[in-house]
Amino acid sequence: MRRAACVTLFAVAFAYVEAAVVEYLRGLYLSPEKGGLLFPLMTLDQLQAMGAEHLHRLRIEVGRELATLVIMATVGMATGKTDRERWAYFLLVFGVWDIFYYVWLKVFLDWPESLMTWDLLFLVPVPWVSPVVAPLLVSVVMVVCGLLVVHREAGNRPVHATWSDWIVLLSGGAIVVTAFCWDFRNIMGGGTPNPFNWAVFFVGLSVGIAAFVRAYRRGPHRGAYSGCQE
Repeated sequence: MRRAACVTLFAVAFAYVEAAVVEYLRGLYLSPEKGGLLFPLMTLDQLQAMGAEHLHRLRIEVGRELATLVIMATVGMATGKTDRERWAYFLLVFGVWDIFYYVWLKVFLDWPESLMTWDLLFLVPVPWVSPVVAPLLVSVVMVVCGLLVVHREAGNRPVHATWSDWIVLLSGGAIVVTAFCWDFRNIMGGGTPNPFNWAVFFVGLSVGIAAFVRAYRRGPHRGAYSGCQE
């Protein structure tokens, strides 16, 4: 529990850093004429017309997002003692980070106005957009799953996942990402978001949860993938 608490504290602090960066970026690119609205986004042509330094800043932002994922994955790898624990701590730090990212934005900017406010989630490889509540739901699931795995590890009752469990779990994640990227052409073209594809999102989330529950309820048995022990 001490390790889980330390990882959680790191995630809360790291979310502060992330929200601070976003506050600076919004000050640079959300003009008063837009009334502080995030959408429509600037297109690549519009950024280029503003000067080469703005495209350079976009490339830096993409790199920062990728570096953020590397940092959180590294925390999971350094904290866990087994592959299962490493995955669990990564899920925990990512979920807590994402939840508190919105908490800090609310403190800094009094944003989002509601859970249904649209947000730009990620830029790689295309823009991910959705109402705020969607990534928060994913993050809550990640935190719960991470804590459950850590708890089972502490009691020497590890969660054993088969390769089929992993395939289904990753497929569910891919479906969720598809929902986030569903409207990317319109967003990249400078449009406002179309209605979010909740059907695809909940199918993906349900598939992922079902795969985890199946692995969690299964007792240790031969042929399950348990990860490397150190």
